[in-house]
Amino acid sequence: MRCVIARYPFDLTKSGVLASMKGVTPEIVTGESVTIGRRRYPVKQVGQVITRQDRRDFTGGEVIRAMTRLGFTCHAHPDAAPVCVPTPLQTASALLGAASMDV
Repeated sequence: MRCVIARYPFDLTKSGVLASMKGVTPEIVTGESVTIGRRRYPVKQVGQVITRQDRRDFTGGEVIRAMTRLGFTCHAHPDAAPVCVPTPLQTASALLGAASMDV
């Protein structure tokens, strides 16, 4: 498949992307990501590996469009566990030494 990333044309194939990413350790995902094989990679890392360009030269959107067209699964946000924030009443009770109130 022909696609343009950072104003340069690339002929990408799904098997070519899989081969390029083989053996590459995923960085910590903080934003958009792509699932390649059984691993989730940051979009910019994938773009850097498959195009051999600096990450500042292309946008994540360009890589996401190309990876989606090749059939890879793209994710908008990293998986995050919900954060339990105590209510003001629970905070005050804890400060006064009351027994903890589980929510």
